[in-house]
Amino acid sequence: MTTETRHQVDVPLPLARLLVLGAQHVLVMYTGCVTVPLVFGAAAGLDRTTIGLLINADLLVAGVVTLIQALGVGRLLGVRLPVVAGATFTAVTPMILIAGEYGLQAVYGSMIAAGVFGLLVAVPFAKVVRFFPPLVTGVVITVVGLSLIGVAAGLIAGNDQTAPDYAAPSHLALAAAVVVVVVLVTRLARGFLAQLGVLVGLVLGTVAAIPLGLTDFSSVAGAPWLGISAPFHFGAPHFPIAAVISMCVVMLVTFAESTADMLAVSELTGKPITSADLARGMAADGLSGVLGGIMNAFLDTVFAQNVGLVGMTRVRSRYVAAAAGGILVVLGVVPKLGEVVASLPGPVVGACGLVMFATVAAVGVTTLRAVEYEGTDNLMIVAVAIGVGLLPVVAPRIYQNFPAWAQIVAGSAITSATLVAFVLNLLFNHGRKTSEKC
Repeated sequence: MTTETRHQVDVPLPLARLLVLGAQHVLVMYTGCVTVPLVFGAAAGLDRTTIGLLINADLLVAGVVTLIQALGVGRLLGVRLPVVAGATFTAVTPMILIAGEYGLQAVYGSMIAAGVFGLLVAVPFAKVVRFFPPLVTGVVITVVGLSLIGVAAGLIAGNDQTAPDYAAPSHLALAAAVVVVVVLVTRLARGFLAQLGVLVGLVLGTVAAIPLGLTDFSSVAGAPWLGISAPFHFGAPHFPIAAVISMCVVMLVTFAESTADMLAVSELTGKPITSADLARGMAADGLSGVLGGIMNAFLDTVFAQNVGLVGMTRVRSRYVAAAAGGILVVLGVVPKLGEVVASLPGPVVGACGLVMFATVAAVGVTTLRAVEYEGTDNLMIVAVAIGVGLLPVVAPRIYQNFPAWAQIVAGSAITSATLVAFVLNLLFNHGRKTSEKC
C-alpha cells in the first residue's frame, strides 16, 4: 500500500524527525506527568528515594501506554491516533485518602481493581458516553483542579504549621517568582516555547533556590543510572471495598476525560474514529491501572497538552506519539533522573503545581460554558455537585464520624462530585422525557 492511499495519521516519518518531534511531545507533558508522583509522595509522607522510584515507574508506565495508544494491540487496545498518555490528576486526592486510611498496599490494590474494571467496561462505556456530557465532566474537572490547590499550598508553605520555617517569606517569594516566570513565558514566548512555561519555571526556580539553601541533591549520587522498580514494591496489594469503589469512579472520570481528548485529536487530524476505536483507547487507560498497580505507578489519561501540540504543529502521524512513548520508557529506567526530580524544592514544585491545578479548574469552567442553562435545571446540578464536592476540601474532618469506607467515598472531592453530578444529570435530564440540552 502506498503512502498516497494511507491517512497521514498512519504514515511513518523519517527516524530523525520522529525523535525530534517525539521529544517535543515529552517536553510538553513532562512537568504535568511528574507532578502527580511528587504531590502524592509528599502528601503520603514518602521519603525522597521512594518518590524518585514513583517518578520512574510513572514515566515507564506512561511510555508503555503511549506506545499502545499510538500503535495499538490488535483489536483489543489503543486508539491508534497521535495521543500521549500521562498520569491523571483526577486520581491524586482519592489515592491520598486511601493511603491515609488503608496504606499504600490498598492504593495500588484499588488501582489494579479499577484497571480490571476499566478493561471490562470500556466497550459498554463507549456506547453510553452520552451520560457523561459537559455538564458532568465540567463539574468534575473543575473540582479536580480546586481540590488540589490546597496540596500546592502545602508544598509551598509546608504542612506543619508549628515548624519554624512554615510559610517563610523566602519560600513564598520564591513561589511567587516561579509563577511570574510561568506567566511571562506563556505571555511573551511564541509557538512551542509558550507551552513550556511551567517547565521553564521549574528549572529557573530550582536554580534560584540554590542560594536560599532549599536544594539538596546529595542523594542523586547514590542512585543507579539504570534500573526498574520492583513490582509490588510496597507489598502484596489490598482491596478494601471503599477504596476500590472510589478508584473505579476515578476510572470512569478518566474515561470521560480521555474520550474528549481522543475526539479532539480525531477532529484535528481529520481521521474519524468509531465507538470501537474509543473503546480500545479507554481499554488502554484501564490497562494503565493494572500496570500502575503492579509497577507502583499511576492511572494514565490522554494528555490535553499534547492534543494542543498536535493542533499547533499540524503533524498528524501517530508514530510521533510512539516515539514520545519510547523516550518516556527510556526516561523511566533511569533512576538517577527520578532522584533529581524528587529532590526539587517544595516551593518550586508547589508553585508549578498551583498553576497547573488552577489551569485544570479553568478548563473545567470552560467546559461548563458549553452547557445549556436557560430553561433547564443544569445550573442547580452544577451548584450542588460542586458544593458537595468541595465540602471535604474546606472542612477535611466533616465526615470524621462516618464509617471508614464512607469517609473514603464521601471524603474524596472528585468521587463525591462525580457521583452527585452523574445522578442529578440522570434524574433531571434522562429520567424523564425532555428535549433539554445538557
